[in-house]
Amino acid sequence: MLDAVVVGAGPNGLTAAVELARRGFSVAVFEARDTVGGGARTEELTLPGFRHDPCSAAHPLGINSPAFRALPLERYGLEWLHPRLPMAHPFTDGTAAVLSRSVAETAASFGPRDAGAYRRLVEPFLPKWDTLARDFMSLPGTALPRDPVTLARFGLVGLPPSTWLTRRFRDEPAKTLFAGLVAHVMAPLTGLATGAIGLVFALAAHARGWPVARGGSQSIADALTAYLKDLGGLVHTDYEVKRLDDLPPARAYVFDTSPTALARIAGLGNYYEGYRYGPGIFKVDYALDGPVPWTSEEARGAGTVQIGADSAEIGTALHEASRAGRAPERPFMITVQPGVVDPGRAPEGKHVFWAYGHVPSGWTGDLTDAMERQLERFAPGFRDRVLARATAGPPEIAARNHNYIGGDIASGAVSGLQVLLRPKLTLSPYSTPHPAVFLCSSATPPGPGVHGMSGHNAAKAVWRRLRQT
Repeated sequence: MLDAVVVGAGPNGLTAAVELARRGFSVAVFEARDTVGGGARTEELTLPGFRHDPCSAAHPLGINSPAFRALPLERYGLEWLHPRLPMAHPFTDGTAAVLSRSVAETAASFGPRDAGAYRRLVEPFLPKWDTLARDFMSLPGTALPRDPVTLARFGLVGLPPSTWLTRRFRDEPAKTLFAGLVAHVMAPLTGLATGAIGLVFALAAHARGWPVARGGSQSIADALTAYLKDLGGLVHTDYEVKRLDDLPPARAYVFDTSPTALARIAGLGNYYEGYRYGPGIFKVDYALDGPVPWTSEEARGAGTVQIGADSAEIGTALHEASRAGRAPERPFMITVQPGVVDPGRAPEGKHVFWAYGHVPSGWTGDLTDAMERQLERFAPGFRDRVLARATAGPPEIAARNHNYIGGDIASGAVSGLQVLLRPKLTLSPYSTPHPAVFLCSSATPPGPGVHGMSGHNAAKAVWRRLRQT
């Protein structure tokens, strides 16, 4: 009998398996796809030699993750590559606001009226970022806060809606960039704790940047898998699990799946009936004949580029996708251009380009034209650079990764109480009514992103249970 079986070889499932194996437990991982990775994969989606990330591409939470930083992943091939600018937000007049490693450079891009306000916002938290990140990403119930005073101050600033926080800014550049940061988790700007979401992304950039992984996001999953095997763990791919009886006997079963799938497989009935899924995405992966022709010089050197003319346009796009039930005419877009720092991702002189916009859950339309019209506003001539494109709407996104129900790459709506209390109101979000079954996916705190902390936190609950029995 194994000590633990993990279902799903995404970053959280692999991290949970590693944490258990490090503590001497016998572990096996079972993955339905033919490769490990979950939301951290790399594939040739367009043309030979062009290596794309089907889901995550830039990793501000990965490099800042307390779980990843405690593991020797660099020894197993993971290398973080840093563009000159972590992120840029261009405007139609050719200027841009930027998120730089430097607080001063970031503040200066907002203009003189908002530079001081931005410094006053981030500088009190930045010296204590590592402790704050651990406290913020370990909640709830998995560890006592190391710095409760700073965490409480952060909560006072971040728990209100982001629209409250941005009232301290007077001009559009700062408001727009911050609105874009919140939109990374597809949350309406007026939602609970959206100020904290934007602030975490900003602090992460100043602390360690928004890098890409050399060769693509697959190298994160591959490094975790190699380390797990060195620890004696087993990994089985091409193994779909439909019920618990499909798995070998174990003392604990840990699921890196959606709550819906866990309830079906483990026979938990309607235990997660109240869990809500959010809007989906429409994603396009491009093979380009050269770099994106941004009019903004700053955007040409940034790893991530946010696309939205102003905060009102971003807010409208989020409202249309998440509440009005229609695809936005001018979608807010997140784009990543790995070639600015990792040219090996494409043939010499060519580039891969990653872009998505928000759409309603399960939407079956085609957003390609709307997305490219948006890109042409900030990079005239973009379409002329396109050699090939691979598109994926919510049905295709969900088919690639069963955790992304309705195309929701956050594995659950990041709105209302679900911002803080996932997957339901409980002091033990990783446990289930079945004493040997646990959940470790992005549906549990701290939520979406390639950081492994949901797996790390769930592993704590599992090994406490194993030691008791």
